[in-house]
Order: sequence, then C-alpha cells, then structure tokens
Amino acid sequence: MKTISRLLLIAGLVSLSACTPSQKSTEVQNVTSENQVIETIMSRRSIRKYKQQPVEQEKLQQILDCGINAPNGQNKQSWEIRVVNTPEYISELDSLNRSLALAKGMDASKIRHASYGAPVMIFIANDPSYDFSQVDCGLLGANMILTAQSLGLGSCCLGGIARTMKLPEAESLLKRLELPENYNLLYAISFGYPDESPAAKPRKAEKIKFIE
Repeated sequence: MKTISRLLLIAGLVSLSACTPSQKSTEVQNVTSENQVIETIMSRRSIRKYKQQPVEQEKLQQILDCGINAPNGQNKQSWEIRVVNTPEYISELDSLNRSLALAKGMDASKIRHASYGAPVMIFIANDPSYDFSQVDCGLLGANMILTAQSLGLGSCCLGGIARTMKLPEAESLLKRLELPENYNLLYAISFGYPDESPAAKPRKAEKIKFIE
C-alpha cells in the first residue's frame, strides 16, 4: 500500500511539473492580453481628420460583431445599427449640415465635415420603450470604438449629426436608414484611418470616490 502511495505521489509530482510551463505560459499570455486591452483604451482619441482610404469590409464586420456582443439589459439588444459607407449619402448629409449651419449664421470656415471626412458612418438608434436602452447603445458604441482602435482605425462620436437628421430638412436621409417606427436615432460614429494624432485631454480623476 505504501509503495502504491509513493508511486501515486511521484506521478502527481511529475504531472504537476509537466503542467507548470504551460500554466506559466498561459499566465504570461493573460497579462499580455490585459495590457493590450489597457493600451487600446488609453491610446484611443476622438479623430476629426481622416485619410481618404476605405475601411476594409473584414475590419468593418469585426467592429460590428464586437459591437453587438456588448453587454445589454436582459439581452434585449434594444438597438438598431445602420452602416453608411457610400460617398453619395455622406456627401448629401454633409451638404445639408453645411447649409443648415450657414443659415444659422455660422462662419463658413468653422463648419466641419459631417463625418469629419471619415468614409464610414454608423448610426445607432435605441428603443425608447426600454428604460436602459440608451445605456445599452452606449456600451455597443464603446465596443465598436475600441475594436476600431485595436485595428488601427480612428473614430469619433457624433451627437450633433443625430439632431440634424431629425430636422424636417433631413427627412429623406432619415427615411433611407429604414429604422423601425418606434426607434429613436441616438447618435452616430465616424470610422476611418486617422490622419492626425491628437494629444490626450486631461481627465478629472477627482470625480472618482471610494465609498467606505
């Protein structure tokens, strides 16, 4: 019996020894992966100048897939997503945005392109009947933005353009998004290859408090 116990002990030690390198390798990989996520988050910037380079369909699909895998309340997935990467639509929206800004007396030299020149705009609408729908849509957008950053793409949230899209002058553009009747266009995000490297803006760490 003692002999069998000794053999089992030796076998266990050998097995443990054999697993150790693999476990260490996994731990290193996990640490590296964690650092990559943090690096992606901390290096993200809002991009307002883009290269005239189309976004590959494969990358765009990855952004969308990661977006819809965001956490959401009760798995309602209370969002609708519309991808616009046709120059004609974006140009028409930009022209309308510019004419409306000029009508308000805005300095023409200060009017920016509707998508900041990005070749892709993704419009996100929420279901107002669900009270946490806007939160879900925010998480969806965050996933897409960080995925884009990890793929070498830039992005910028566009809240103002969603307001423009709800004006009577933009009715035809809004209809072309084919949103469900009960959904509300919440915001848009521009995506493309960045043509600038803006510095990080200071964050207010004092807004974080630990409650005892």
